[in-house]
Amino acid sequence: MTRLAGKSALITGSARGIGRGFAERYIAEGATVAIADINLEAAQETAAALGDQAYAVQLDVSDQASIDAAMASVVDHAGKLDILINNAALFDAAETVDITRASFDKLCAVNVAGTLFTMQAAAKQMIAQGHGGKIINMASQAGRRGESLVLVYCATKAAVISMTQSAGLNLIQHGINVNAIAPGVVDGEHWEHVDAMFAKLEGKPLGQKKAEVAAGVPAGRFAVPADLTGMAVFLASPDSDYIVAQTYNVDGGQWMS
Repeated sequence: MTRLAGKSALITGSARGIGRGFAERYIAEGATVAIADINLEAAQETAAALGDQAYAVQLDVSDQASIDAAMASVVDHAGKLDILINNAALFDAAETVDITRASFDKLCAVNVAGTLFTMQAAAKQMIAQGHGGKIINMASQAGRRGESLVLVYCATKAAVISMTQSAGLNLIQHGINVNAIAPGVVDGEHWEHVDAMFAKLEGKPLGQKKAEVAAGVPAGRFAVPADLTGMAVFLASPDSDYIVAQTYNVDGGQWMS
């Protein structure tokens, strides 16, 4: 498997979970991968575990100086940037009347502004290089519709889909393909956190919300990170050169568009 041989990729939030899954698959496909995470120690541990094609970069996507420094680190290490996956994100849940400005600002800073300005920095680098590139934003099925207790998160992921469309239309003139992946429910540490939130908000035992959600997936189960990696490779490969501004559902059949 060498579909990404010689490519340099930056994956935000990739010290664990879905981001780490992307990094593992990209390395298997021949890419060099910057494991970018706000937690540098965790990024270093992951990079060490993944081998010589991985290296750690500290990145707080809510801070412009951190974005710029991370981009410079990638270019310094790999000489170029070919692929960006905007994976870093935060989740919160609350009754509409209980949403705080602090929660709203925090989620928008990471999920919306972080996605935008990391995408912008990558695009500037790709334009300067002069040979195009691939940008993959992580949306969500939550960006396709509202959810009763997830107003802010749903709104941020809807914004990711919209930004993908606008940036895709604008950047294709430079040979940069911008597309997105909209996962459904993905098992792991993130969903344990989500389940605990819903247990508190809905008065359910731990694990009940997760079981209810899994039962509602037409494919019959939660996704695991490996279920998403094929799409991430496809969107980073030459096979997607004529695909622009699209968001692909990888959700076991939960949303049809």
